Formats: sequence, C-alpha cells, structure tokens
Amino acid sequence: MGRFTKVLVANRGEIACRVIQGARGAGYRTVAVYSDADRLARHVTLADEAVRLGPAPVGESYLVIDKIIEAARRSGADAIHPGYGFLAENAGFAQACADAGLRFIGPSPDAITLMGNKRQAKIKMIDANVPCVPGYEGGDQDDAVLTDEAQKIGVPVMIKAAAGGGGRGMRLCEDAAQLGEMIRSARSEAENAFGNGELILEKAVVGARHVEIQVFGDSHGTVVHLGERDCSVQRRNQKIVEESPSPVVDAELRAKMGAAAVAAAQSIDYVGAGTVEFLLGADGEFYFLEMNTRLQVEHPVTELVTGIDLVDWQLRIAQGDPIPLQQSEIRQTGHAIEVRLCAEDPRTGYVPQTGPIQAWVIPEGEGLRVDHGLLADGEISPYYDSMVAKIIAFGHDRESARSRLARALSNTRLHGVVSNLDLLKDILDEPDFAAGDFHTGYMPAHFDEAQLAARVPGPLQYALAALAIYRSDGASLAQQAALPAELSDWHSAPGGTIGMTVAWGEERQAVTLVHDSARHYVITLDGEAHEFVVEGSGDGYTRLQMDGVAARIDYTRAGDDLWLTAQDRSFCFRDVTLEPAQAVAPGADGRILATSDGRLLEVRVAAGEAVEAGQTVAVLEAMKMEFQLKTPVAGQVESVEAAGGDQVANRQLLVKIQPASEDG
Repeated sequence: MGRFTKVLVANRGEIACRVIQGARGAGYRTVAVYSDADRLARHVTLADEAVRLGPAPVGESYLVIDKIIEAARRSGADAIHPGYGFLAENAGFAQACADAGLRFIGPSPDAITLMGNKRQAKIKMIDANVPCVPGYEGGDQDDAVLTDEAQKIGVPVMIKAAAGGGGRGMRLCEDAAQLGEMIRSARSEAENAFGNGELILEKAVVGARHVEIQVFGDSHGTVVHLGERDCSVQRRNQKIVEESPSPVVDAELRAKMGAAAVAAAQSIDYVGAGTVEFLLGADGEFYFLEMNTRLQVEHPVTELVTGIDLVDWQLRIAQGDPIPLQQSEIRQTGHAIEVRLCAEDPRTGYVPQTGPIQAWVIPEGEGLRVDHGLLADGEISPYYDSMVAKIIAFGHDRESARSRLARALSNTRLHGVVSNLDLLKDILDEPDFAAGDFHTGYMPAHFDEAQLAARVPGPLQYALAALAIYRSDGASLAQQAALPAELSDWHSAPGGTIGMTVAWGEERQAVTLVHDSARHYVITLDGEAHEFVVEGSGDGYTRLQMDGVAARIDYTRAGDDLWLTAQDRSFCFRDVTLEPAQAVAPGADGRILATSDGRLLEVRVAAGEAVEAGQTVAVLEAMKMEFQLKTPVAGQVESVEAAGGDQVANRQLLVKIQPASEDG
C-alpha cells in the first residue's frame, strides 16, 4: 500500500479539530464529516473539505460505517483517523477501512477486538504476567452468577461493562444488598452505550490512584512508553483532571509501570498509539485495568512534558515509518495539568446541559493550551458527549502549572449553558489537590452531593445580577435611541428607586435599586444595603467598587436571562419582576420534569399508583449517560405524560404527582 495524502477525520468536536490541525500541520489535506447538528461546527470550518453524514443522532451519522467509508470515497481521502469515542475502538470499522483500501490510523482489528473487551483483555494480561486486580471475568453472565461471584469477592466491588469505557456501565457497590440492582443497572447502561451488556467484576482497590502509561508501537516491532499520566480525580468514574507526571510516581516506579505497559502492548503485537491503565495502590503495587487502543482525551499533558506531537507520531507510524525516538531518548520535563470543561450541572448530579452558547471566551497566555470545538454562536446539543473543551497549563513544576491553570480558569467564560467551570476552579484551589494528595475517592470525599447542591448564589451575586440587568437594559435603550454610550448612565431624577425581582432557578429574590448619581448605586435585599461605584465598562463587563472593594463582573444578556460571572462564580439569573408570584414552593407541586434533552428509557410508575418521596419514577438517557428521576414528594401518580423510548425536551413534564396531604 502506498503512502496516503488526504486524511478523513471520522469524529467531531475538539478531537476532530485537534487531529485536523495536526494533520494539516504535517502537510496532509483533511476531510471533516458532520451530522445535521454539526453543519456549522468548528471542525467543519477547519478542514479543507467536509462531507455530510446524515441526521443528528449518532446511529444515523457518526456511527454508520458505510456512510464514513462513502465519505472517504467521495472526497478522495485515502486514510481515516478515528479520533476517540464513536468508532475509534470498533474493530469492524478498522476492518472496513482496510477492505476499502483505506489506511486506518490506529491499531489492527485484532488488537482492537482483544483489548476492547475488558474480560478478554484481562485474561490476556494474566497470561502475559501483567499484574491484574482480583475479580471475575468468566463467560457465564447470568445475573445470579454475577451476584454470587461479587459476594465471593466481597464489597466494595467494581461492576464494569466489558465492552465499554468512560465510566459508562460502571458501578461501585459498597452494600451487598444492592448488588442485584447495580448489576442490572450497569448492564442496561452498557447495552445502551455499547450494544453489549457483558460485565466483569473486580475487587475495589480502596485509596488507589488511576495512573496510565502512554505507549506507541510500530510495524517494525518496536514498542516504547512516554511516561505516565495521573487521572485519579474523577466524577462518576469519568476523568475530569489529568496531569503528567504523577505526583507520586518516581523514576523507579515509572520504569516498572512503563515496562509492564510495554509488555502488555508487545503481547498483542500492538501498532499505533495506545494507553495501558493501572490502579496504583497506596503500597506502591499496581494492577492492570484496561488498554485503550486509541488516542486519549488527556494526551495533551503528555505532549507538553515530552515535547512530542502524538498525532504526528500516529501519522508516521500509519505510513509504516519507525518510531522517531528510542526509549532512552524520551524525556519528561516540567509539569502539565488538564481539566475537562463539561456542559453539566454538578449541583444536580452532573446532569448534562444543552442550549445555545451566548458567550465563549478562551484564556490566553504563556504555557496555556485550549483544545475545543466550540464557536461563540454555536449550540450544545443533546446528541453527543458533555465535554466541550480541554484547558491545559504547563509549568516548570507542578505548582507553577497548577497556579497558571487556576488563573486561566478565572479568565474563561462559557455563558449559555451551565458547566462545571466553577467546580474545576475549586478543585485546583483545594488544599489536598494543591499538595498532590488525592486518589480515585477524592471527589466524593471533598465535593459530595450535599456540598455541590449547596452551591447557590449569595446576596452579593443577586445584587450584582440586578445591577447588570439594570445597566444592560439602559444600554439597550440608549442604543435604540442612538445615544452615545456615555449617556446610558444619565438620568434626570437622582435618587430614583426601582423595585426588581431576580430569580435563580426556582428561587426568587426581591431587590431595591437606587441609582442616585451617574455611576453610584445602592442595592438593598433582605434589609442589607450594598454600595456600588462603576469605574468602567465594555462589551459584556463592568469594573466597579463593590462595598469599597475593586471587582469586575462579566455578563451576557439573552432575553430575560442574565449569565453572570462575579466573585469567580457563574450563575444564570432571570428578571422576573413582571412575572406573577409563585403559587407553591419549588418542588412541592409534584411535577417530575426532564432534567435535560434526551431519551426516556423507562417510566416505572402508572397513574393511580402511590409513591414515596425519593422514589425513582423514570430513567432518562442524555449524552450517553443514565439519570434516575425521583419524586420530591410522597403522594399518588396523577398522570404519566411520556412513555419509555420517547425523545423528551429539557423541563418537559413527564409525571405528575398529587402530593399527599399533611394529615395523611
């Protein structure tokens, strides 16, 4: 097979942008593919050409192998890079590329098949003398057998989808009484996400770190490793912070883990980029978890500390070239940390968020890198993953990388959808993380559900929201009247008092605003007055003195909604001054609403049934994850508005509960 010249990237979002930029930088022409939802997406604009695949759902676009092969044929592409996710670890896709005479930029179909199944991979690693976690990887998949085997292993036990990754189809069971339900739930999620409900069981290694080794193999029999990444900070078994090198891996341990990873790759004649993932116990012992036969989301931290372009290496190896460096020539210098910016709400169990992007500001500066697929006027749809960008910082040591990344996050703006940005800031500033003292149990220990749910705007944020609403209304009126911008603060009635009602979610706050001079405001709420002096403003921001302290607020107005970033926190407020007061307290009316756009997998109640507070009444799938919807009150089901299998919209009524009376 000759050398390829045009690369089709069979993916979307930030990884498609990354690969397209890398391939173009290496001199290749590039082809993007897109669904109807991505017609105007950033990866489409970056490529030399773009081919439509079909409607938005992945089953009609990005996962249809025949459509991607046809897109390559139509565009004249002679190689395909799968990115990660979607078809990246699909052996049938790799084989289809080969059958069509296309170069698949990745490992062989046999390697993908073997390592793509956690059960088969673990058996192979045991044969190759790679240390593995004790557990059950048998072929008998009966629920009763799995429950019995889990009881033999003993809790805590990990239940894992054999064919999956990214935390989907994975459950940590710490109560033997919940084994049956968790096995059924994990199998259901695995079947929906991967089309394969096969599970394995593993003894949970308490207090362990998740450390992975980047490996590369070429067609000349050489395999090398590029050091480790620490991916221990996870929510729901999905990584959100990654770094290289690991704070706890020294040169001796790195050599041992690297040798084990190389042995794993050599045992399957691996060619291309891959990652061997390990659990690293507090005692220094490590155990094989899985091997990912693709480029990883977190590959930028390895690139920054080694100076190696991993996409360039993938392209070279796919051309049949040898690995450019010998193991002894690969060095790690400095430190890099990456965070995943996700459109999800940590306050509500990380429920995915969708909607139009109102503002997107990328941090800039020395040692910073942002990989993303967002456009400022784009939209985050319910069809794909919730991760929208990766923000990475490099420094001469860990502390310089951490502090640089913390500053970068403070300069990042994503308005229009709720995100985990504030949580990422808090993680970087949290003392244990700053000290490098963490493991896979870090998130529930430091940011549990109750703590996250308590993250609500304070009085100053409500006051600032009222100020921003008032000023944006004034600016809008001045613009309509064609007045100079400097006159937007002018008024002829000093000391005028305005009553406002500002809402955040279902919460409402009455505010009194007094604008008694051109740039001076007094805002009172709950009997407490706050003084603001505006010092300057621009498009979407205001600099001011806030109770005598210098501050800056950033905001984006979208109708009655105001997206506000102030005091290093972001909230979406609404001006509800003219709306009628609420008839009942939030959550007390018994309405069960969809928490996101998505697909309703099942409804577990019927009209006329009695329900208890906290009972699961429906299961929603959004962005490839399952979410249980629970009733906030006890009572009787009055109506069921949607059925399992229905596509539902955010805040759509699903079930109506008639709350029980206080006297029973």
